[in-house]
Amino acid sequence: MGKVKAKNDSRRPARKAAARAYKFDPAAETMPLEKIRALQLRRLRSSVKNAYENVPFHRKSMKAMGFEPGDLKRLEDLAALHFTVKADMAANYPFGLLARPRTELVRLHASSGTTGKPTVVGYTAKDIATWSDLMARSLACAGVRPGDVVHNAYGYGLFTGGLGVHYGAERMGATVVPMSGGGTERQIVLIQDCGARVLACTPSYALAIAEVAEREGVDLRKSKLEIGAFGAEPWSEAMRREIQVRLGVKAVDLYGLSEIMGPGVACECEEAQAGLHGWEDHFLFEIIDPDSGKPVAEGEAGEMVITTLTKEALPMIRYRTRDITRLSRERCDCGRTHARIMRITGRNDDMLIIRGVNVYPSQVEAALVGLPNVAPHYQLVVQRQGTLDHLTVEIEALPNAAPTAELRAAVGESVRHHIKSTVGVTADVVVKEPGEIPRSMGKAVRVRDLRPKIL
Repeated sequence: MGKVKAKNDSRRPARKAAARAYKFDPAAETMPLEKIRALQLRRLRSSVKNAYENVPFHRKSMKAMGFEPGDLKRLEDLAALHFTVKADMAANYPFGLLARPRTELVRLHASSGTTGKPTVVGYTAKDIATWSDLMARSLACAGVRPGDVVHNAYGYGLFTGGLGVHYGAERMGATVVPMSGGGTERQIVLIQDCGARVLACTPSYALAIAEVAEREGVDLRKSKLEIGAFGAEPWSEAMRREIQVRLGVKAVDLYGLSEIMGPGVACECEEAQAGLHGWEDHFLFEIIDPDSGKPVAEGEAGEMVITTLTKEALPMIRYRTRDITRLSRERCDCGRTHARIMRITGRNDDMLIIRGVNVYPSQVEAALVGLPNVAPHYQLVVQRQGTLDHLTVEIEALPNAAPTAELRAAVGESVRHHIKSTVGVTADVVVKEPGEIPRSMGKAVRVRDLRPKIL
């Protein structure tokens, strides 16, 4: 078993130092619910007014519903407003959803779009400061403290991950190694030589780092690493356990998306690792039925919808994230009162329907990780066979675990049976040689859809 290092009693003073570093009032994390709601309503009115007055798309959508900003009397009134979806950003590419002129922007980021064009997001100087504060808050929540070395292997550039973590870590007084993705062997050297306590990257890349280190005879469990801030893709509890064992870190989930801000929208706490604390003083979270668009009962799973409360350049009204999760109001052991976003199980636009069975890649991952003789790397291949969709799960055997075709076939049959019994779907399983499944330096590509495109 790998080590998960015990808490250091010096972290309480360190948290206070972190608060001073980025001028954060710790009381904001533990404010009573009624105070959170009052603050949300005040900020929501301002954000809706900003969108109405400065973004033609939002103004047209509100007018079509007979709604004006002054009609917003209660938080519940938000449900009368339109949803915003990623296709709206593509339709208004590049600057059509911005509430500030381009000359007032200090930075642009972009992510992949639905029509081949990127989704462009803009930030004012105040937006960057807010983002940095929230990322600093998130890192402190994860157990990072001033003076730590943060090895940042999120991608830099148009992707929000690298610079988002970078600015937040600097704001809280940490030392950042701005490594970005790739060059895994060099990553391992710098993690050791610079004494990184924190590794920030996607969970799939964390496993890739562990794999390369083990192949080179390096035991990163003996390094100074203690905290892993992992996000940008759905990952399972099984993968968390695998990472913690192989790297010797406490693996904490970090959540964000470019359209809303970037990383730092929510983060798990080091104390509980049991759901992401969504920062409700800056974002309003809803859970809806993805088919009807209606709110689900409290505590039930559905699609998460986020409205920004403090964004200047890109106020977002009821943005459909496509992420499937649920909210919990149960008080966390850490004492924070903000609602917790429970582990995201997948995206409803990533869901596969295989012979009538709904399948998320994260479900298959949870079934695979930790199985005997099976490496934690996989891809799902979807093909059309006749009139039905067919699923093939490509996996890797651990080195020397299945050296013959007969043994590989036995591993594949065992995995096929396990997937059928735990996920409920019948799939072919192809066992590949170690290293044949592509490794990702950023977000892992879990699905290869080979079905004919419908024009």
